[in-house]
Amino acid sequence: MSLTLVRQVEQELMRRSFIPLLLWLCPVALAAQAPGPPPYEIFAGYSWLSNSFNGVPGSRQALNGEEGSLAFPGWHGLRVKIDLAHYSGTNLGAQQNALFIMGGGQYEHTFHRERVFGQALFGDVGMNRYWGPHGTPGETASFVTQLGGGVDTPISRNFAFRVEADWRNENLALIKAVNNVQPYRLPGLPQNFFGITTGLVWLPHADSPAADKGQHKEQPESELTLEGINSFGHFHLFANSWWSYLHVGGIEYDRHSWGRFIGARRDYVAEVLPVAILRQPSATDVYGNRRSRTFESIYGVGISPVGMRLLWLDKKPVKPYYTVKGGVLAFDKKSISQYAAYLNFSLEQSVGVQVRVTDRVEVRGGFEVFHFSNAFMVPSNPGLDSMTYTGGITMHLGRLGENSLLSQ
Repeated sequence: MSLTLVRQVEQELMRRSFIPLLLWLCPVALAAQAPGPPPYEIFAGYSWLSNSFNGVPGSRQALNGEEGSLAFPGWHGLRVKIDLAHYSGTNLGAQQNALFIMGGGQYEHTFHRERVFGQALFGDVGMNRYWGPHGTPGETASFVTQLGGGVDTPISRNFAFRVEADWRNENLALIKAVNNVQPYRLPGLPQNFFGITTGLVWLPHADSPAADKGQHKEQPESELTLEGINSFGHFHLFANSWWSYLHVGGIEYDRHSWGRFIGARRDYVAEVLPVAILRQPSATDVYGNRRSRTFESIYGVGISPVGMRLLWLDKKPVKPYYTVKGGVLAFDKKSISQYAAYLNFSLEQSVGVQVRVTDRVEVRGGFEVFHFSNAFMVPSNPGLDSMTYTGGITMHLGRLGENSLLSQ
């Protein structure tokens, strides 16, 4: 009896100790699984830049700063990304205070628990006025390109540790004086920089791998639009010129790739512009100011491979939308100024409404701000901020589903 009683006690103790052990091991085992792609990636951390903006040979000094980014829900590993970075310091007796505002694409892939990504970002860098050697004045803005990548290592279900490296190129130049902004460059004035960034990534509401596998089973909605864009006015925001008018014909492709955002369907957008006509003064100065009363027309083409559309009330007959697109625009002659460039970078933002006509056809119209400039690839960069009206005919692609009038 005593031996049997001892064995029963041992079995009871093992049972009671095994249950807490399971309760402890289950969360650990779940946390050890490779998490699925999170809807959003929100990053904040420290960033190091290899040189000052006035760091000529013999006086190079790195800058310290902060960086933050937001990557939107992805489609097959591709995300739209917005990035902000700030750097400050002093070199050659001049304060360096730079703010990078960039956007672009990020492609990622998961290996075991780590998430590896590459990115291509484009945007603007803003500078304080007196950043040149010994406080000489310089340009306060330039186009910037950033290429790089990194790795995220999970430390919990909703947080990861990030390390990334990148190459950056900008075209900031010095100016002769505040009242004479003609640019010039000192020998050795840097244009290329190397950066290292590290910090924490917040992954809110990460989905499970099983949920991620099932979210792309249905064919996404897509559309093709034949559109026209025509200038009716100008304003000064990123550009100097007032006197040129842009007329564009293009084909836009919209695909529902990224779920919903602030109540709207969020689409990937790409655009081809086979027809671009710019009516500009036949003679200008280096800033694009008119030096003649006659005009000439130059011809070009463009492409905008990176874009996003927000479409509200997407199942209704009348649908408001907002679109942003970025790309390049090339002409057969130098555009805006005879001292500028053939190739320009473009940024389009538009708002409007899309109205259903039949099951498959819709029409749309709206207002668009069309900016293009050469990003200081050459010293003359007048640019153009054009106010335009847009119109187009939209065709729904693939099989008709909930968009069909018969399904209402």
